[in-house]
Order: sequence, then C-alpha cells, then structure tokens
Amino acid sequence: MSEQTKFEKKSFQEAEADGIIEGRNAVIEALRSETAIDKIYLAKGETDKTLGHIASKARAAGIVVVEADRRKLDNMSRTHAHQGVIALAAVREYATVEDILAVAAERNEAPLLVICDEISDPHNLGAIIRTAECAGAHGVIIPKRRSAGLTAIVAKTSAGAVSYLPVARVANLSATIKELKKQGVWVFGTAADASTNLYDADLKSAAAIVIGSEGDGMSRLVAENCDFLVSIPMKGRISSLNASAAASVLLYEAVRQRG
Repeated sequence: MSEQTKFEKKSFQEAEADGIIEGRNAVIEALRSETAIDKIYLAKGETDKTLGHIASKARAAGIVVVEADRRKLDNMSRTHAHQGVIALAAVREYATVEDILAVAAERNEAPLLVICDEISDPHNLGAIIRTAECAGAHGVIIPKRRSAGLTAIVAKTSAGAVSYLPVARVANLSATIKELKKQGVWVFGTAADASTNLYDADLKSAAAIVIGSEGDGMSRLVAENCDFLVSIPMKGRISSLNASAAASVLLYEAVRQRG
C-alpha cells in the first residue's frame, strides 16, 4: 500500500470517527438509511440536480442544510473528495422538550434545564452537557440554527454524558421559553450587567438557565423573554467567564440550593 493510499485510508477512518460523511453517494445513502444527521453543508452556488435532491430530501427530514463556500468544505474534508457536500452525523437522536420535562416528573423533581443560546463551539456545548448531567439537570435545549449539534466532537467532550442526558433541538428558542413559562418553569438568563446577583436568585423551583453565546451573550429576544437576568460576581480584571464555566457556576448554585 502506497503512503498516499495509507493517508487517504487514515483520513477516511478519522472522518468516520468524527461523524463526517463526505461525497454525494455517501450522503445520499446516509439519508436513505435514515442515519441520524445533525447538519448538511452544501457548496454555495452549486445548482446541479444531485445536490438539489440531497437538499430537498434533507429538509423534508427536518435536517438543517447550510450553504458553505468551497474553502470551508475543503477545511472540513478529511478525504479531499467531498464533491460539494459534507454531512455531520448526530451521535444520538434528539429528544423533545416534553421528554425532558417527563424525566423530571418521573424523578419527582422540580425541572432543571439548560438552554444554550447559539453555543457554536462544540467543545463548549460538550462541556455544558457534561456539567448538566453531573449536576442532575434533566436536559439541555439548543436551537436548530447557529448552534453546535450532537456531533462526535460534542459527544467526546461530554465524556459520554450525551448518552444519559436528553438534548432537545428547537426551531425557535423564544417560543420554547414562552411555552416553558406557561408550564411553570422560571427562566434565568445570564448577563454581565444584570442587577440581580446569582446568589440572590431562587433556583429551587422549576428553573431553566440560559447560557448565551461565546461572543455576544444572549440574543435580544431571548433575553427579553427571561423572567430574571442574573450576574455572576466577577472579582478579577476579566469581565466574563467561558460559556461552559458560567453554566457550571449556575448549575452548582442550583445543586446547592436544592440540597
């Protein structure tokens, strides 16, 4: 076996391990076999029949389809033969918000949820899922768009927590928050300039903790729909924590309050 062939084989194996499905036939087969797919990236500007078929079949199955330029696809590719399409496999099926609330009811516990508002870094999402599972939260909610999904990298960073903690993916976070509030869940958003100190917040009853994106924090609509905005005391010169670290602080304050 030549060195080039060995390299290509290794690249393909690594791609499979990371849940990357490359090439038109491979993606079509994954769709046909109903493999759990998190997201499909299509080459921007390509309008040929095969890619159009992939896009329509994916959207019909509720899979997020994203247009990406060739450079992004080339950077994602492990086999260097993506043919204008790369799919990211999901490591498990997504739950529903109702599934998460049912877990809390089965345990006879007040719901404790984490809502991730556009957490795009898979390592951050994986770390949040890991902490949520360790803290006894009942589930995590993420948006369909502008968010990392349940990919192999997220699963690895979560140290296996994705196997135990349900993760729901919703089309509209603001609408989901409104629905949770109707069901008696108090929603706590995190904001550096919030007037309420985290340690003055009551996290003993049904609660959902919103963690904003790494760069911009919570989106305006999501922030407006929160019941309370709380801040984490910052004593140093840096003004904010990493998203997963902030989630840890809030979740374990909930653990402390709940005894």
